[in-house]
Amino acid sequence: MTDEDRRIRGINDEAPPGGDPYEAYDDFNLPSYIGLPSFQKLPWITEAAALAERRPHVAIVGAPFDDAVSHRPGARFGPRAIRQASYHAGAINSLQLGIEPFDYLDVVDAGDAPVVPMDIDRGHEVIRRKVLEVARAGAIPIVLGGDHSITYPSASAVAEAVAPRGLGIVHFDAHADTALSTWGNLRSHGTPMRRLIQSGAVSGRNFVQVGLRGYWPGPSTLAWMREQGMRWHLMTEIEERGAEAVVADAIAEALDGPEVIYLSVDIDVVDPGMAPGTGTPEPGGMLTRELLRAVRQIVGSVELAGMDVVEVAPPFDHAEVTATAAHRCVLEAISALAVRRRDAGEPKLHAGGNVSQTSGGG
Repeated sequence: MTDEDRRIRGINDEAPPGGDPYEAYDDFNLPSYIGLPSFQKLPWITEAAALAERRPHVAIVGAPFDDAVSHRPGARFGPRAIRQASYHAGAINSLQLGIEPFDYLDVVDAGDAPVVPMDIDRGHEVIRRKVLEVARAGAIPIVLGGDHSITYPSASAVAEAVAPRGLGIVHFDAHADTALSTWGNLRSHGTPMRRLIQSGAVSGRNFVQVGLRGYWPGPSTLAWMREQGMRWHLMTEIEERGAEAVVADAIAEALDGPEVIYLSVDIDVVDPGMAPGTGTPEPGGMLTRELLRAVRQIVGSVELAGMDVVEVAPPFDHAEVTATAAHRCVLEAISALAVRRRDAGEPKLHAGGNVSQTSGGG
């Protein structure tokens, strides 16, 4: 047997007599379906004190909440599905951006906000507290929803953490989510953007929406949006001008005053033929490829303060295609953040690089 054969089979030449001759991989390098289902098998650091001591660059937060949906439920299962929607283990290498992101970024999974069902006010408050803990620890929170109502507490927490710097929001969605109320409820997944503007967390003129289409909202809600100075780019504009040009405009509009950006991605901005697992599917959306490129474009060119990916409803998914798209939105953001650190001259976190990549595609 050659040395290469022995390496491929994981045979340990340094095993003591009578010991196990096979290499015992650590959990990070074992297959993705083995071990704890944290995001990319990254360390679980769930306590605020431990986060503050470690001060990671990025922390994943779960917001398993869908009590505020107006149509199909199931997004409460989104965070777990997104975490599990990867066949990679160990170090990863972004072919799109030419970087091994974990060489430059310390990323942890901060666990889930302690949500319980049937209490919207409590759910939103514990999400706000969890995101604020992460942001105050110096990490960029990337929140896995959950229905889109969670953007209200999440972005509010980020706005509080970055103050007095101003916050702009770029929001990908089929729907504006700016209703006054939903059947009298002020905290639904159709209202969070109005709540954010009314609370003062973000100025209407720096709230920019991309991908809107379909048959809602009506004229009165659109009139309110215009009164706030909101700017939006319909799917028809993406069809005519191309996503990259539209996203470039959205970045400039969101940063017209603010210094940092919160990115909110409702997975239903993607055409339901590519992302069926969502609560309110709207035909005629973006390609997954366009959305991933847009995430790279935004995160690579702004100072990201926070992000969420929402409305993944696994009961309506097929072969994890929607959860995988959401998972890749997060990985693209992480990779773009790593490029920014590398290009700013930051050293690698580990001399000689990160743990060797051990998994691959089929």
